[in-house]
Amino acid sequence: MHRFRLAVALALTAVAACSPQDMALDLSQRTAATVVYPVVNQYLPGPEARLATDCIVGAATQGQLEALMRDVGTRAGTDTVRNVQAIAASPDAQSCLAAQGLPGLPA
Repeated sequence: MHRFRLAVALALTAVAACSPQDMALDLSQRTAATVVYPVVNQYLPGPEARLATDCIVGAATQGQLEALMRDVGTRAGTDTVRNVQAIAASPDAQSCLAAQGLPGLPA
């Protein structure tokens, strides 16, 4: 019984630690990734595209995430590709890509 209470307490603590802002950011990033991945996958194969997508989405500002989310469910047009390339060229994304041993995206 003691283990069960401890497990419940730990689970509740973990859930409570997730702020609404953190949950919203996570949702924004996961949604933006559905837009970024197809663009990145044009330049890199599947597994590398996944890693690069994580780097790009992780480096995006809230405004950039919002811009990417507006393109959910549509084929990536020129503006979307440019947005992804701009984020990929940022110092944070470049650092992440280099740490993963991945090339940058072409401009």
